[in-house]
Amino acid sequence: MSKVKYKFNKKALTFDRVHTTFRKRLLYFFTHLSTGVVFAAVGLILAYNLLDSPKERAQKREIEEMKLRYQILNDQLDKARRIMEDLQDRDDNIYRVIFEAEPIPGSIREAGIGGIDRYEALKGYTNSEIMIETATKMDKIMGKLYVQSKSFDEVFELARNKERMLASIPAIQPVNNKDLRRIGSYFGTRMDPFYKVRKFHEGMDFSASVGTEIYATGNGTIVEAGRDIQGGYGNIIIIDHGYSYKTVYAHLSRIFVKPGQKILRGQIIGYVGNTGKSTSPHLHYEVRKSGIPLNPIYFFFNDLTPEEFQMMLELSSRPSQTMD
Repeated sequence: MSKVKYKFNKKALTFDRVHTTFRKRLLYFFTHLSTGVVFAAVGLILAYNLLDSPKERAQKREIEEMKLRYQILNDQLDKARRIMEDLQDRDDNIYRVIFEAEPIPGSIREAGIGGIDRYEALKGYTNSEIMIETATKMDKIMGKLYVQSKSFDEVFELARNKERMLASIPAIQPVNNKDLRRIGSYFGTRMDPFYKVRKFHEGMDFSASVGTEIYATGNGTIVEAGRDIQGGYGNIIIIDHGYSYKTVYAHLSRIFVKPGQKILRGQIIGYVGNTGKSTSPHLHYEVRKSGIPLNPIYFFFNDLTPEEFQMMLELSSRPSQTMD
C-alpha cells in the first residue's frame, strides 16, 4: 500500500492531501531509472579503465615476469659475449701465435648476420625493443662462435702438424758458422758499398770463400733457382717453407737444386760465390714471412746458445757496411 502524501497550504494553513496521477508516477519511475542507469554506466567505465580484472592482473604479472626474464637473459648474453671476447683474444694472441698462424681479422669476427628484415617479425609489440636487442645479441654471439669454432679447427690441424711445421720453419744458419766470425753485415739500415748511402739491408751477409757449402735452413720446396733477372742477387735460390715463410740465398757460385724440388733442413743446395752485385765472396741470406723481410737472427735458435744469441744481437746493433 502506497503512502499518503500531504502538502501544507500556506493560505488556508491546512494540510491538503496530494493526489498523484499514474502519469506522474510513471515519469518519476523512469527518471530514477535513467539516473541509476547513467550512474551505473559511469561506474562501469571508471572500473574498466581504472581497475584491472583478475585476468588482466594475471596478464600484467606474466608481462612483468617476461621482461624480467629478458633482462636476465640479456645479462647472461653480456657475460657470454665477454667470455667469447676472451677466447678470441687468446686465440689471436696465444694459440695462433704459437702455431705461426695469422690472427683472424676483426672484419670477419664482427661480420653481420641476416638482412635488414631479419627482426621484422618482432616489431610492433609493446616490448619489441627488448626482444630485438636480445635476438641481436644472440645472433652476434652465434656468429662469433661459428668463426671461433672454425679457428679452433684450424689450430687443431696446426697442432697435429706441429712437427712438420717445426721442421719447415727456418731454424739454422745457412753456412757453417760455429765461431760466429763469418757474419759480414747484419739486418737493418746499413751503408751501401757501391752507392755510399744508407739503405735498408733486408738480410744478413755471411762472409765465406767461394765453394763454401750452403744449407737449406728448413724443409720446403724450391720455387726459384738460377740467375736473378735483375742481376743484383746474382745466382739465387728461393725456398718456400710453407706457413707463409720463404728464405733467399744469393750470390751463389753453384746451384744444386731446381724449381719444384723438395728439400730438407741441412741439405746442401749450393756453394758460396761472388755473383751479382757483390764486393767479395759471401752469402746474402733473407727470411721472409708473407713477403715481409724479418731479421734472420731470430731464426737461428737451433744453432745458438743464449750467450751466443745475445752476443750476435749486440754485434748487429753496431754500424756496418753491407757486402752487396
